[in-house]
Amino acid sequence: MEDIIKLAAEVGHALQQKDLLLATAESCTGGGVAHAITEIAGCSEWFDCGFIAYSNDSKTEMLDVSAVLIAQHGAVSEEIAAAMAQGALANSNAHVAIATTGIAGPAGAVPGKPIGTICFSWATRERTVTERKVFVGDRHTVREQTVAYCLQGLLRFLQTSA
Repeated sequence: MEDIIKLAAEVGHALQQKDLLLATAESCTGGGVAHAITEIAGCSEWFDCGFIAYSNDSKTEMLDVSAVLIAQHGAVSEEIAAAMAQGALANSNAHVAIATTGIAGPAGAVPGKPIGTICFSWATRERTVTERKVFVGDRHTVREQTVAYCLQGLLRFLQTSA
């Protein structure tokens, strides 16, 4: 967890340098990214809010993710991660958003989406990037790897954004 807190501090520094506010939209991580961020004193300077949208209904109601899109691609997809990030931006004061959706296990695998499948999105109003990863381990390990990867991805995203 200590490494994750260090990553969160790096994210905070990068966001402050660009004068940006962050929002999170989390499913499989259950607020883990927001938890890491709020471990950093002063994060209110760069963190606006976090959405925990675990069910499909909450993704639709809180983040404006289309139920049709969920039916077409499944909740664990890059398309849904992107829609979650865009929904977080639309429903907050943030300039940049991250989203996570996945199968942390021990159950829930479906054909083509084994346990450990996680879809990410990093977005601004102008640009959205998605990625799919498969992590190995138990539920706790998969979720921890997801939080770390999400923060690392945000650092990369911020380096390539204006």
